[in-house]
Amino acid sequence: AGDPASPVHRLDPRAKLLGLVAVTLVAVTTPLTAWPVFGVCLATLGVVAGVAHVAARDVWRRARFILPVVLLAAVFLPFARTGGAEYAFGPLTVHGEGLETFATVSLKATIGTLSAVLLGATTTFPQVLRGLEAMRTPRLLVMIAAFMYRYLFVIVEETGRMRAALAARAYRPRNALHAAALGRVATAMFMRTYSRGERVYQAMLARGYDGQMPQLTPLHLHRADALFVALVVVAIVPLRVAAEAGV
Repeated sequence: AGDPASPVHRLDPRAKLLGLVAVTLVAVTTPLTAWPVFGVCLATLGVVAGVAHVAARDVWRRARFILPVVLLAAVFLPFARTGGAEYAFGPLTVHGEGLETFATVSLKATIGTLSAVLLGATTTFPQVLRGLEAMRTPRLLVMIAAFMYRYLFVIVEETGRMRAALAARAYRPRNALHAAALGRVATAMFMRTYSRGERVYQAMLARGYDGQMPQLTPLHLHRADALFVALVVVAIVPLRVAAEAGV
């Protein structure tokens, strides 16, 4: 999403990881009612999206599956938290502290979701993995994530083939008696994907795989990467410190 030639897209993945994770951590650790901090975090993400030319509709298309779930979990907070002013809506009573907690949790969830969306919109998943590996993330975790990402598409392809085979045999599940057939299909799909994974792993070992993927173009931090991280930190950290001090 966005413009692949934008300055944000060209940044080192480590810089984007550090900057966007910093925004998320600041938002998550900010105390209640520190509204200026949340405003600056949202503004920072807005600037990043603008520079990367990531349209609002693209952000919404990626975030719409996550935000409703989080907001649904937080919608009960105004009724669960007591304290502060009371507002009656028929048989329901909403407390002021509950509303503040709901607003704070919603903002934190929104900022965290937008940070992840912007990272995904400006950085490919393999680049994110390379950045994590360069930041000394345990290699095993990186490789598990890499293989999970790769074989997700394999499983989708196998599922498509199995569905096509079922449709060719006029299979139409109509009641619970067909559950046994679906169970056999799921078992066959698992065995096929597991067998393919074993074959691919043996082929990788035969080609010299030692637990680390070779990199054709090593990552290099440049001045623009350091400037990006510095600008993000300068924009959000002072306000966070001031909020902690009660200024």
